[in-house]
Amino acid sequence: MPLSDLLSFEAVLPALKVNSKKQALQELSDRAAAVSGLPAREIYDSILQRERLGSTGVGNGIAIPHAKLAKAQQIFGLFARLERPVDFEAQDGAPVDLMFMLIAPESAGADHLKALSRIARAVRDPAFTARLRATRDPSALYLMLTQPAANAA
Repeated sequence: MPLSDLLSFEAVLPALKVNSKKQALQELSDRAAAVSGLPAREIYDSILQRERLGSTGVGNGIAIPHAKLAKAQQIFGLFARLERPVDFEAQDGAPVDLMFMLIAPESAGADHLKALSRIARAVRDPAFTARLRATRDPSALYLMLTQPAANAA
């Protein structure tokens, strides 16, 4: 599943200004609502419920918060580059500055896992994440995330 299937241009936030994990999740939930038409509160509550099971901070300054929603019609994602890293209770203790949020229908099953795996593979590449961190231009970020080179990572 290529990242271009998950992200729209409107779902890329190049310089999100937040002061905490909760604020970051709230801002991303609000943008997810604007992109999808789903209720922001339901997105936020579902993401928080998932975070209570364990942090989705995967290490190296990256978090992949995700949730399933009954009202979601398709899998979609958002990407945010944070202006300042925030504590995300990540596995390695490092603060997070790159976030991929993934929302899937409750019936998504294996497709949800494939999408999570796709994102995880892309962010494992230190050169790719360095380029994401160095870029503030929304168009350039979107192209980086959706071009075939990112999809092959």
